[in-house]
Amino acid sequence: MPTLQEQRTLAPEVLHNIDAYWRAANYLSVGQMYLFDNPLLKRPLELSDIKHMLLGHWGTTPGQNFIYAHLNRIISKYDLDMIYVSGPGHGGPAVVANTYLEGTYSEIYPEISQDEDGLQKLFLQFSFPGGIPSHASPECPGSIHEGGELGYSLSHSFGAVFDNPELIVACVVGDGEAETGPLATAWHSNKFLNPASDGTVLPILHLNGYKIANPSVLARIEKEELDQLLRGYGWTPYFVEGDDPELMHEAMATTLDSVIEQVKCIQHNAREDGDLTRPRWPMIVLKSPKGWTGPKVVDGVQIEGTFHAHQVPISDPATHPEHLQLLEDWLRSYRPDELFDETGRLKSELEELAPKGDRRMGANPHANGGKLLHDLELPDFRDYAVHVPEPGTKGIGDTHELGRFIRDVIVLNEDEKNFRIFGPDETASNGLEAVFDVTDRQWDARTVDNDESLAPAGRVMEMLSEHQCQGWLEGYLLTGRHGLFNSYEAFIHIVDSMFNQHAKWLKVTNNLPWRHKIASLNYLLASHVWRQDHNGFTHQDPGFIDHVVNKKASVVRVYLPPDANCLLSVMDHCLRSRQYVNVVIAGKHPAPQWLTMEAAEKHCAAGIGSWDWASNDDHGEPDVVMACCGDVPTLETLAAVSIMRQHLPKLKIRVVNVVDLMKLQPRSEHPHGLDDMEFDALFTKDKPVIFAFHAYPSLIHQLTYRRTNHHNIQVRGYKEEGTITTPFDMTVMNDLDRFHLVMDTIDRLPQTGKKGAVLKQQLTDKLIEHRKYICKHGRDMPEIRDWMWGEQQ
Repeated sequence: MPTLQEQRTLAPEVLHNIDAYWRAANYLSVGQMYLFDNPLLKRPLELSDIKHMLLGHWGTTPGQNFIYAHLNRIISKYDLDMIYVSGPGHGGPAVVANTYLEGTYSEIYPEISQDEDGLQKLFLQFSFPGGIPSHASPECPGSIHEGGELGYSLSHSFGAVFDNPELIVACVVGDGEAETGPLATAWHSNKFLNPASDGTVLPILHLNGYKIANPSVLARIEKEELDQLLRGYGWTPYFVEGDDPELMHEAMATTLDSVIEQVKCIQHNAREDGDLTRPRWPMIVLKSPKGWTGPKVVDGVQIEGTFHAHQVPISDPATHPEHLQLLEDWLRSYRPDELFDETGRLKSELEELAPKGDRRMGANPHANGGKLLHDLELPDFRDYAVHVPEPGTKGIGDTHELGRFIRDVIVLNEDEKNFRIFGPDETASNGLEAVFDVTDRQWDARTVDNDESLAPAGRVMEMLSEHQCQGWLEGYLLTGRHGLFNSYEAFIHIVDSMFNQHAKWLKVTNNLPWRHKIASLNYLLASHVWRQDHNGFTHQDPGFIDHVVNKKASVVRVYLPPDANCLLSVMDHCLRSRQYVNVVIAGKHPAPQWLTMEAAEKHCAAGIGSWDWASNDDHGEPDVVMACCGDVPTLETLAAVSIMRQHLPKLKIRVVNVVDLMKLQPRSEHPHGLDDMEFDALFTKDKPVIFAFHAYPSLIHQLTYRRTNHHNIQVRGYKEEGTITTPFDMTVMNDLDRFHLVMDTIDRLPQTGKKGAVLKQQLTDKLIEHRKYICKHGRDMPEIRDWMWGEQQ
């Protein structure tokens, strides 16, 4: 990189104005953290001008303000389509300050006007009751990444640029954030970026030395080692380091010009010359003091350049009068009278530094992706119907049937390029292998002759990191596209926390009229708990459902289709939906098919219902309700019903199947919930309910505890018993099998009398026989393997 003496990128006037713009952003950032009144310091600072509770994070803020000011310059110079992702935690003061300076903030929130009154409101709202959080939250224009939880900025950034060839995401990575596992892995995302059809991620590693109370690892390794690390990840790092503003401005400007020219060269080589060799994309390492330009020393303790600058450097002016003067000196060091006119508006020569219109990073439509969202073109899911001449028809596996539908979704949207599948190396394993008839896995690293379905461009994104798949998909959705995340059920827990953050984002944006709705985040969880018998206990966990239903009812939906036709209907609905997290759980192994497509469509639209063909209560009052939710619980419930209808023919049984789990909640708790009259009509007010559930039994009790008949509901589900065993034995170990369900029913119905007692003993013996058989033969008994509905009726 040329030295300042060899070349000047910035003319003196431009350098002066960029520095002034940076000072203005720093002033606004400090004002947000401290000032209750007197926003332009038109009089000496008084204690009454200071907020009673001081909150915020200063350490990362001046560096981010520095970056934003320089990005504004290159956006204008090169007419770039760019958004800004703030990775460091609590970076809110910087992004709020800069979107205010560029005018976007006031356009969205007119009450935060471009004058002294607006400045006071801007300051007052920050980390204040009724105001805004200290992150780059959904309330902040231009944000697609809140940064409350660290580690996902790069993943979101790459997701944003897939299929966005002109977009550049400037992603600021905090050096504390860089210590997280997801971020450390995300550097490898450059192996999945197609320079011909995707955009660019420009990582800017903000190396300011410290986290909350400790040094950051990357700041304490030698520069040579850091350079080698980043080059090993496949990047070309450019270092900008120092603390002298003039030298740093010139170095940053020169570096950014070099970086953008390099990006344009890479893209030209790929798009015009057809060179798809994986490039070494440029990145920047910005090394600046933590809390740069802030107080040097407070109470004899060094602040700038240490972890003490992380949060609020001057924390107690009320009891330390000298702190008040320190704060005033700090604020006046930015010379606000040179930055704002008498009315409080940024001076015109500084306003001119910001890009115009949608080129402003706070106004870029990619950062409000619902503006750009187009509906998917979907094939008619009915065309993929499984023929079910009678209930119990054998099927090849529900997700294999779904795969043909998803394959054609890809084909129909090929021109738009607005749909991708994400998964951790499991798309084929989860039964969606049909998609590889029409697309490949996108892969820009080296290939060998015997690789399969790898290409520089593809609709399937696979990396053995659930974090990256989730982060990529979120970034893709937040910038106005559609997607599907498929995963093994047990390991979707890896992204529990990421799901949390996305669900919270959706909840907040539902209350922001200016935020346009985005496509739903759709999970397909296959290879589920009841068919992980071959992989053992580590692969057996259905608890993600419990985690999901704790979130706001306005954003979460959970579906457990019992067969392929129901799965097709449900997935069509999910892919059309907006602003939800949809969790769909389905099996990939051969399984009985219960409903015709016409019946499945009606059943899924209702979300819950009694299956008259499996019941014998003749629409009257049943003796028992046999309820089921999930494909394997449905199978075992129907097998149990067939046993009872053969041996206890006078017993009146109603079979209720649940597809939409949220139907069990009262309507007052979830918009999909049944009202009490509807619930009682299905489950009765006083009859025993034997409920076979896919996941942990406690969840059904949690959802139904307010219902009239809750005390009569007995739930069987996964109770943390598992090993490498047979499929049926998995249900036996957890008391979810047909034999236990029948015995549960007998225990609850004394009227079954002697016949019930005899049957219970027979089933107890049958369980012993089952155990002996599987230990000898290594598979389930023929009567289990070959069972079909209707044989005993």
